[in-house]
Amino acid sequence: MQQHIHWFPGHMAKARRVIGEHLKLVDVVIELLDARIPVSSSNPMIEEITRNKPRIIALNKADLAEAEWTKRWTTYFATQGFSVVALEAVSGKGTKNLVSLVEQAAAPVIERLVAKGIRPRPVRAMILGIPNVGKSSLINRLLGTATVRTGDRPGVTRGQQWIKIGRNLELLDTPGVLWPKMEDQTVAFKLAITGAVPEEVYDREHVVDGLLTLMREHYGSMLTERYGLSVIAADNTELLSAVGRSRGCLRSGGLIDLEKARMILLNEFRSGKLGRVTLDQPEESTDSE
Repeated sequence: MQQHIHWFPGHMAKARRVIGEHLKLVDVVIELLDARIPVSSSNPMIEEITRNKPRIIALNKADLAEAEWTKRWTTYFATQGFSVVALEAVSGKGTKNLVSLVEQAAAPVIERLVAKGIRPRPVRAMILGIPNVGKSSLINRLLGTATVRTGDRPGVTRGQQWIKIGRNLELLDTPGVLWPKMEDQTVAFKLAITGAVPEEVYDREHVVDGLLTLMREHYGSMLTERYGLSVIAADNTELLSAVGRSRGCLRSGGLIDLEKARMILLNEFRSGKLGRVTLDQPEESTDSE
């Protein structure tokens, strides 16, 4: 990856300040990560930001990640002392387990209030996550209705609100969400291909070229099965042309519309139509530490 991808929007700098101001109101922090990129989708300053509040790791989009690697990530985070749950926010799978973990983590706080003679109140939690990791989809699923604005563009959610989930849980939806760690260009590339950063901050041609290299080296069978390829071309342009040809991305004169092919490949990768993919592995995180 020769291209540099940089992104630190101003509203995220403000978000950190707002998060810090509201942390004193919550009992538990839910850190929502993309199960395909648990390290790359985390905030590098999360420990400092949360000020040692009880933190639950929620691996969202688990249906898009390789199941075996998600199990390994669950074990990894557990060995680090975290409660962790794999989620599929769109379908709702894992959300009941998440609520249970939140209530368990907050139990000591509620018990201390009762011991002081204070009437028990609902558990208060804050969900933190980088753009497009699925915060609004998770809240919608917990509510059982789509009342929180969602979108497939990074940073679409604005404002803040308390959201009551049943009798025993209140969520503080925080504005602006967290920023990813963009200094490492390998991380930035993973964020780009999974849709966590806006398209205007990277060159699609370069990013798709990297995606083709990744797929060819590690997930070649997904390309052959999805696009009906007999062989995987060693040249990325040839491979992209083959993908475009299989999807009818033709211009006049029989030329392949490579830009249209790039968009199709990216969208099908992000939506899981190519198959389950995990780009971060636990060994990488221990090495980086």
